[in-house]
Amino acid sequence: MLGFDYESMLKKDLRSHYIRLRDSIPRESLLENSLSIANQVLRLPMRVWRSSYFHLFLPIEEKKEIDTSFLLSVLQGKDKHVVLPKMLDDQRLAHYLLTDSTRLKKNKWNIPEPVEGIEIAPSQIDVVFVPLLAFDQEGQRVGYGKGFYDRFLAECRPDTIKVGLSLFEAEKRIEDSEDTDVPLDYCVTPKRVYSFPME
Repeated sequence: MLGFDYESMLKKDLRSHYIRLRDSIPRESLLENSLSIANQVLRLPMRVWRSSYFHLFLPIEEKKEIDTSFLLSVLQGKDKHVVLPKMLDDQRLAHYLLTDSTRLKKNKWNIPEPVEGIEIAPSQIDVVFVPLLAFDQEGQRVGYGKGFYDRFLAECRPDTIKVGLSLFEAEKRIEDSEDTDVPLDYCVTPKRVYSFPME
C-alpha cells in the first residue's frame, strides 16, 4: 500500500488516511508484516545493537498496531534490557523495566502497560522504538496527536537512537512539521530500513 501522490501532506490528513489504511489490513497480513519488521530491525547498524536499554511500545490490538511481540523476542534473545511505557494523567510517560515479575494491565485506551516495577529514567534509555501512523523522507512522523512521545523524546539524551516502526513506506514530506518535533534516526518497514537524513 502506497502513500499519497502529492509532494506533501498535512498531519491531520495523513493521520485519517493511514488509520483507514491500517484498519483495512487483514489480521493475517498484519502478523506477517509485524514479523517482517522484526526481521528488518536486525539490519539496523551495529551502533544500535551495541546499546543496552531498549524502549518498546506494546500494541493496541483493536487499532491493528504492529505486533511488537516478535521484536520483543529479538531483544530478549540478544539479552537487552527492555523498557515499557505507562501513560500518566498529565500526558507524560513513565518507564518500567520488563522483568519476569512484570504484570501487565490494559489502560483505558486498551494499551497493555506495566502495573508497577523498576522505574527507568529517560536518560538511561539508549534506543526508543517509536509508534507512528506515517512518516516522511526527512524522518518526521505522524502519531495520534496526543504528544506523549514528543514529550518523552524531548526528555531523552541527545544521542538516544530513535527508530520508527511503520507498516507503510515513507511519504515525500509532512507539510506542517514543527521545529519542536523530534525527528527519527531510522524507520523500519516490512520492506526496508530508512536512515535519516536520507542521502
